[in-house]
Amino acid sequence: MIVLKTQSELKTMMKAMRISAETLNIAEETIREGITTKELDKALYDFIIRSGAKPSFLGLYGFPATACISVNDVVIHGIPDDTRLKYGDIVSVDVGAYCDGFHGDNAYTFIVGDTSEENKKLLRETEAALYKGIEQAVVGNRVGDISHAIEQHISQFGYGIVRQFVGHGVGREMHEDPEVPNFGRAGHGPRLVEGMTIAIEPMVNLKGDAVKVMPDGWTTKTASGSVAAHFEHSIAITSNGPVILTKRK
Repeated sequence: MIVLKTQSELKTMMKAMRISAETLNIAEETIREGITTKELDKALYDFIIRSGAKPSFLGLYGFPATACISVNDVVIHGIPDDTRLKYGDIVSVDVGAYCDGFHGDNAYTFIVGDTSEENKKLLRETEAALYKGIEQAVVGNRVGDISHAIEQHISQFGYGIVRQFVGHGVGREMHEDPEVPNFGRAGHGPRLVEGMTIAIEPMVNLKGDAVKVMPDGWTTKTASGSVAAHFEHSIAITSNGPVILTKRK
């Protein structure tokens, strides 16, 4: 069931969304060569707690950390550990904050220092695909219009689109209806109406669609061994067009 939010609820949600977005700013400031992903996760945890919220992901379905920190060929759900970041790594940070009864959710893929032009283009076009999807998030369209816009943008570069994991509604629960795939047919799927809040999150592999989940049950890698990118915003469907709730300053 799709849960529509009132104007009052949207206003309340904004604190969780703001903290979630600001947590990515902390990630950007903290990521550097030599830091461990566990140390990065601790910095994010401390910030969320200081901000008067709780980490949405910590304990969610048993996940053991504040953020999913996914390096290079890890697409999503990377568990922070003692791995030290190296110059040239690309690092996806997916994180959310829970506050006043609502969740925020967003992700960004960062570069440690500098990386190859091939990797930078992957990141650039994956982020561009996110905004192509957001452009279609208007009253009267369907979820498939978002999905198709993302797929259409990504497919022109020959990248792989992850199909096993998708975007989703977000609100009082971290994962609500509807599912928001990064591929699909325009004009299909649930109708977009005012008050819907959804997380749109392209997950894109440099090579091939396929992914594999590691024995820990969380860490999800590209089957090809290529690098991957992940960008995500939570948005609201309004009569004045899509509003990005997790916009970073």
